[in-house]
Amino acid sequence: MSEQTISVKPVAQPAAGTAFGVILAISFCHLLNDMMQSLLPAIYPNLKLEFGLTFGQIGVVTLAYQLTASILQPLVGLYADKRPTPMALPAGTLFSLAGLVVLSVAHSYPMLLVGACLLGMGSSVFHPESSRVARMASGGRFGLAQSLFQVGGNAGSALGPLAAAVVVVRWGQSSLAFFALLALLSGGILWNVANWYRTHGLIRLQAAAKRGEAEAPVPTRQAMFGIAILLALIFSKYVYLASLTNYLTFYMIDRFGASVQVAQYHLFAFLGAVAVGTVAGGPLGDRFGRKYVIWFSILGVLPFSLLLPVANEFWTLPLTVVIGLILASAFPAIVVYAQELAPGRVGMISGLFFGFSFGMAGIGAAVLGALADATDIETVYRVCAFLPAIGLLAALLPTVGRHQPPPPPPTPGLEPETVP
Repeated sequence: MSEQTISVKPVAQPAAGTAFGVILAISFCHLLNDMMQSLLPAIYPNLKLEFGLTFGQIGVVTLAYQLTASILQPLVGLYADKRPTPMALPAGTLFSLAGLVVLSVAHSYPMLLVGACLLGMGSSVFHPESSRVARMASGGRFGLAQSLFQVGGNAGSALGPLAAAVVVVRWGQSSLAFFALLALLSGGILWNVANWYRTHGLIRLQAAAKRGEAEAPVPTRQAMFGIAILLALIFSKYVYLASLTNYLTFYMIDRFGASVQVAQYHLFAFLGAVAVGTVAGGPLGDRFGRKYVIWFSILGVLPFSLLLPVANEFWTLPLTVVIGLILASAFPAIVVYAQELAPGRVGMISGLFFGFSFGMAGIGAAVLGALADATDIETVYRVCAFLPAIGLLAALLPTVGRHQPPPPPPTPGLEPETVP
């Protein structure tokens, strides 16, 4: 009798294993969400011609989208820390759907701004709660779970320009309404994730609190200093990413005379490299320590960013791919590191860092667009080449304790949790 009791005990501990079904579900929804979001910058060349926009006006469109998301995300996360709301996940997809519908029929610059704001509101609900679910389902493999969640978004961002090149460039602005249907698919999947959240995820949070994971590893002042450094690194990373995500197509067209479609394929290659780098960042942080990954991924980009403005067309592609691979590995490690500095505030920290990254990308896009109008697009890349040097600040990050290896795999024969 006692042996039978021991054999079934692991089943009663939902926090022990990694729920890969849940993580992959939210990663796929992250792909759909960010693919819909990335359609906006992917069609900037079309909008510039159709509406006669300046680079500065394009930057303001990005600013409207990014700031809407960045301001709301920490608030959504803080509210969810106090009162978890699983059904906010499927409900948030309605904002993305509305945003794409508005953009598909917009015939004025103010309507473009309205559509961009609605897209931002969709992201503001999705990211904090989905990041929380990733941590719930991690089974202690926090970096791996965050990477798998984040790579879905990176893959979606890479597919957006490809979809724009294949569909929107050919059939026009109104074809954006077709992609709005993806929001319905995402909503259906997130409905099931929300059910898992209610029945299993909250139990895992309680189990983590009993194991002492809610205790701060460093004093509050030191933790706040560490979070400030991490935000400075996010500034460096996302302003530089904004220069590539929003203006790489214009750079290829203006400097090398590339066609719009060829420029879109270059952007697709860069964003694909970002997706691959994201997959590596979390597990490497779990294995070797997140501080080392953060240090390498920000500062390690510097030699390549300095070479990019002087490279010819042939070398521009491999350089941007290497930059994407290295730089992207930082974000999962940064988010998990920040969550460890402020345990018990997963939603607020996730919202703060996702929101701050969106805000910095938006402000960066607007400022860099104004700089391009005042000078030229090549000047943007010469100025941004020095941003990765901010990675030197990683040396000041506090130590949160010795790295703990991931938990052992579940007992053979036990069924892993899946989305019901």
